[in-house]
Amino acid sequence: MVIIDDLKALDKTQRAAFLAAFLGWALDAFDFFLLTFILKDIATEFNEKVSAVAFAIMLTLIARPFGAFVFGRLADRYGRKPVLMFDVGLYSLLALLSAFSPNLLVLLILRTGFGFAMGGEWGIGASLALETIPIKSRGTVSGILQQGYPVGYFLGALANLALPTIGWRGMLMLGVLPALLILFIRRSVPESAAWEAEHRAHAKTRGGFISSMKGHWPRFFYAVVLMTCFNFFSHGTQDLYPTFLKVQHKFEPAMVTTLTILLNLGAITGGLIFGSLSERIGRRKAIVLAALLALPIIPLWAFGSTPIILGIGAFLIQVAVQGAWGVAPIHLNELSPAAVRGTFPGFTYQLGNLFAAVNATLQPKIAEAHGDSYSLALGLVCGIVAVVLSVVVWFGPEAKGVDFAKGAPPAA
Repeated sequence: MVIIDDLKALDKTQRAAFLAAFLGWALDAFDFFLLTFILKDIATEFNEKVSAVAFAIMLTLIARPFGAFVFGRLADRYGRKPVLMFDVGLYSLLALLSAFSPNLLVLLILRTGFGFAMGGEWGIGASLALETIPIKSRGTVSGILQQGYPVGYFLGALANLALPTIGWRGMLMLGVLPALLILFIRRSVPESAAWEAEHRAHAKTRGGFISSMKGHWPRFFYAVVLMTCFNFFSHGTQDLYPTFLKVQHKFEPAMVTTLTILLNLGAITGGLIFGSLSERIGRRKAIVLAALLALPIIPLWAFGSTPIILGIGAFLIQVAVQGAWGVAPIHLNELSPAAVRGTFPGFTYQLGNLFAAVNATLQPKIAEAHGDSYSLALGLVCGIVAVVLSVVVWFGPEAKGVDFAKGAPPAA
């Protein structure tokens, strides 16, 4: 198999960098999604509406681009490895502290700080991994790397089984677990050779972000629009899904966990398939194919009436959503100017999150305005975004196979 061959081509150093980035993103997502399983429980304790508690998700997403910029600039200047270690430690600490929130206001403040720290992980981790691996393996590794996100969601679903025992505060305490990753990064992961070469070559002439982006601003703004669509696609199909199952279908935690696991198995499958496929047919074609695949699946996923139909729909919808997302890490890194590759992918990704953050309250309000019809809210957002994403990608640039050691990507 192509996927297995590409992974076998990695040496020990490359595998360590890839594993660190994958686990960082998985555990980051684990911390993020823990909150999505307990929105209703927190709302009950604080005597608030679910939409009010869901504002914490919106604040987390809003804070992420600021963290992506700050940590990305630090990573471009001081290296990927040390900044990634600090970032993982910070978001783990803030996730833990949120478990001790005495009221909704404190929870919102702490989750905003968590979002700031979370914003730095994806771009730095992806750059560290993708700058290290062979060009021919990029698509496959990108597809696997991005699936750290559904793996984190999967782990959150498993943790949800303990909710009746440990409560929502106990769930959030689990957010400290990613801090253990720091030990692995420090011991096993070397600095990116591409960053070291770029740092040596431009140590005396390196400018700020603005000067480094000279001539690349059209690509930057395109990437922000692209990632806005991507984030509406993922958050619009994932964040409210547990609430949809609890509120609209009245399912118990065990069934919610089962269906969410199926959703994430589909996500992992999609990322593996389309990440590898992008090496053969190109980044744009792979993303468009995956996005349009979502359209005929919406009736099963959002409007199914039985657990079996909902399970099939959950699996297939995330094959499509995370199939498209599996191409995103390498697509953004290939489009990035070399001097700001620690900043550009993560910053544009998280700015997309910022503009898509309205979805965190938009979907609950749509549902509440239509008799708690989360089916309508989920299906409407997914269908519109799948089409818009396809158009944006199809008419956008591509820089597949660019040599990271030779600077900026070619015009495309």
